[in-house]
Amino acid sequence: MPIYRCNQCGFVSEEATAPIGTQMPCARCGTTTTVFGTVFYVEKLVERYFSAMREIKALQQPDTPPEGMTDSNATPQATQAPESPAAQASPLQDVNLHNTSLLATPEQHAPLQAWFAARNIDAQFDFAQVDTSGFFDDAARMVGTGYTLFSELMDRVCFAYRKSHSWVNLELASLSQKDAQAINTLCRQLYSHTFFARYHYQKPEKIVRLTLQTAPAVRQFFDGGWLEWYAFITLIELAQQRDKNFSCARGVKVVFPNEDLHELDVVCLPAGQPPICIECKSGEFRRDIDKYLRLRKRLGLDRHHFVICAADLTQEQAAGLTAMYELTFVNLETLAPHLATLL
Repeated sequence: MPIYRCNQCGFVSEEATAPIGTQMPCARCGTTTTVFGTVFYVEKLVERYFSAMREIKALQQPDTPPEGMTDSNATPQATQAPESPAAQASPLQDVNLHNTSLLATPEQHAPLQAWFAARNIDAQFDFAQVDTSGFFDDAARMVGTGYTLFSELMDRVCFAYRKSHSWVNLELASLSQKDAQAINTLCRQLYSHTFFARYHYQKPEKIVRLTLQTAPAVRQFFDGGWLEWYAFITLIELAQQRDKNFSCARGVKVVFPNEDLHELDVVCLPAGQPPICIECKSGEFRRDIDKYLRLRKRLGLDRHHFVICAADLTQEQAAGLTAMYELTFVNLETLAPHLATLL
């Protein structure tokens, strides 16, 4: 039976009628939360339990010298100054960022909240947007890594949703064996993660038949949400690799003093640095360039920290647009290299 746990108040409930992978309001506090299959949820709990036990056992090992003594010569050890915050390890250094709800908490969002508040900007967060214990981030990585090959599949699914079609057929016979196998494997993996309601491969004809999932969260994923997840996980993984403390969020609604409302797709605030904002575009975006120019200036960010990630841009187009406007344009290939220069 499907189950959910509210990240806001900790309430746990079974929901017999809620489809797995959808989001619904908590029955206790109303916070949006994700519904999981019970078996999947229990498996993740068991994984975390044994991981915590391993950490406890490692901490209990008597591998440190007595207080005030060194290992080498047992002479009194000189008193050392405590490490500065910048030198301390990130609390997320050893966390699997693809399988955690640690990010989906008010405490994790607090530094970002404070940064916006200091500029008289009201920031509204949906904590569930950064909960990676589901499959959205994993699916986004699969799609983004092979987007050149998978872009037609994503376009076909989006078109089917817009036209209220319930299925998509993919003919793979004209593709190379390697490409056909890769697309078929992706479809099967997405089906196993409930992104499709049904999957069937007709091997003799090399046709993949897919029945679309009706869950709103899945439709939103295919309608561009996958790119937000891809940019988000790319950004926070880089911050983790560089041992950065950071605060991160997705889908941040910001209200300026004059009550203008905007939404920021992906935001990350590395400790001691300005935020990095990424606006994700899987479709047409050119009409919005002026809006993003004004938004960047109102946030007080330089052009390097306000990034437009457009999946269908070539590297030449991205470089040309960056030269024309006070914004940074990237595609899936140049996203990570640019972010690496900011962390």
